Amino acid sequence: MASRYHEGYEAWRKDPAGFWMKAAENIAWTKAPTRALDADAGVYGRWFPDGECNTCFNALDRHVEAGRGEQAAIIHDSPVTGTKRRVTYAELLREVKALAASLTDLGVEKGDRVIIYMPMIPETIVAMLACARLGAIHSVVFGGFAARELATRIDDATPKLILSASCGIEPARQVEYKPLLDKAIELAAHKPRATIVLQRPELECTMVEGRDHDWAALRDKAFAEIVVGRDVPCVPVKATDPLYILYTSGTTGKPKGVVRDNGGHMVALHWSMDAIFGTEAGEVFWAASDVGWVVGHSYIVYAPLLKGCTTVLYEGKPIGTPDAGAFWRVVAEHGVKVLFTAPTAIRGIRKEDPDGALAGQYDLSRFEALFLAGERADPETLIWAEETLDRPVIDHWWQTESGWPIAANPKGLGLLPIKRGSPGVAMPGYEIHVLDETGKETAPAEMGAIAVKLPLPPGALPTLWNAEDRFRDGYLTAFPGYYSTSDGGFIDEEGYLYVMGRTDDVINVAGHRLSTGEMEEAVAAHPAVAECAVIGMRDVMKGELPCGFVVLKTANGQDRAEIERELIAIVRDRIGPVAAFKRVVIVDKLPKTRSGKVLRRTMKAIVDHDPFDTPATIEDASAIDDVRRAVG
Repeated sequence: MASRYHEGYEAWRKDPAGFWMKAAENIAWTKAPTRALDADAGVYGRWFPDGECNTCFNALDRHVEAGRGEQAAIIHDSPVTGTKRRVTYAELLREVKALAASLTDLGVEKGDRVIIYMPMIPETIVAMLACARLGAIHSVVFGGFAARELATRIDDATPKLILSASCGIEPARQVEYKPLLDKAIELAAHKPRATIVLQRPELECTMVEGRDHDWAALRDKAFAEIVVGRDVPCVPVKATDPLYILYTSGTTGKPKGVVRDNGGHMVALHWSMDAIFGTEAGEVFWAASDVGWVVGHSYIVYAPLLKGCTTVLYEGKPIGTPDAGAFWRVVAEHGVKVLFTAPTAIRGIRKEDPDGALAGQYDLSRFEALFLAGERADPETLIWAEETLDRPVIDHWWQTESGWPIAANPKGLGLLPIKRGSPGVAMPGYEIHVLDETGKETAPAEMGAIAVKLPLPPGALPTLWNAEDRFRDGYLTAFPGYYSTSDGGFIDEEGYLYVMGRTDDVINVAGHRLSTGEMEEAVAAHPAVAECAVIGMRDVMKGELPCGFVVLKTANGQDRAEIERELIAIVRDRIGPVAAFKRVVIVDKLPKTRSGKVLRRTMKAIVDHDPFDTPATIEDASAIDDVRRAVG
């Protein structure tokens, strides 16, 4: 079908307020807003300022009232425990009401903060929605996150209560959460009033008398009270009231608490499910991420449930649970229409199954598209996925701060031509510019800093938690009138955006500004390369020199020295001698966060022999040792 994208984007440009007020009609409001934007409120304006609503009502109650109660809301697929579970909208609402009752009994009220420190299980979604039901502000922290990191979040959010579980399950181990939680509370200056702990059957934990409460016992008590007439209604909140705080790493080392509001968040996510991801009520959507990341908040939990979809909650890995066909098994078994994951997951699958044979073992007839985001999707990975799946593979780009895609290729509006290496075009709500160091617009295809003209659309962060000055300094001062994304790239003559990496990943080699992303594209094109990262290392003569870290495909028999010579030649051929690409380091694995982002700053510190702290978000700390050994 022809794309309706240009028509939609122009409709937004001509009348932003009218565009978003129309989208807001798809939300059930306690008090419908009469205007879209109060330009004088907050840092750059606030959306739907006179509206009142409740996110839990929109995600659950209204679907049950509309007759969708017996539809699956959540499919929990856990290869690490060997269990699968379908939770209907009616069942999920019942669980949420019970937990909301328990939270109320423990003193949680509208505006209170609640930290959620849990694994990838349905109860985590129950916890998020129970907080939303009461108007409490939740902050999800990865289950298993280091105690000191959890303590910093406790002190910043000052929660009244913490929800947790006894353990998390990973392919090769169990992670005991309770000792980490106890240690974090000990380290934190702020002490929560209580905790509620879910005892998982795989590992039970010891409870602290007077502080810790058993989830199952509270649940049974609440169920009994609800049966005899106890009501747990949704608490109306202002559209501008916070729904959650999500902490993301900051350049200062202190976590940044990104705030998400209720009204604008619902309007934007509901719109995006159909328009961008092409998924309607009743269909199955799978974001293969973690609820600890923004992808989990937006596209495992809120967007699919607001739309009335079935969401897949996966407790496993793309490989090793049990093999590189795990994703295709889930897609086939549960009738997934659209899968959204990170490029690193596809690279991992490709490394283990380079010919894509495992995908052919499953019935993917109901599968329509693969969306990729979270890091730059190199063209080689896109080509492999396209050929393996025979489906559109759609890159898109956004940030924790934006909450939903800034640039994409909108499936629901009709796909535009796909340009490999580009995450697509600006979505309605985002006016993207590429600026030079003086704030002047660059010419088409010229590198610069990617910025978004203010105001940001509904769903984007209005501020940072208790840090408005930091918000202004970090995002709004570099280019007055714009939100600075801290990403660099360019826009071509047809309006396609190319995100080449963080602006501090643009390296300066003897006065030449070069994109490490372009070099990574060249390196990834070699048939022996599974994944790679190029970083700039200090050099006395040239300021910086590129260094390529490469993971080879499984069972590749080519001589390593020969591969290194070929990679250097490829970069020289594609970018030129100016790149001065002369060092290739072959490693077993790249250091990554749990969301799959390569820890380039950490790798740069290693090659420059600078001190660094191992990031709390690292997936496998042994990868750092691997890099250390390789560089010597």
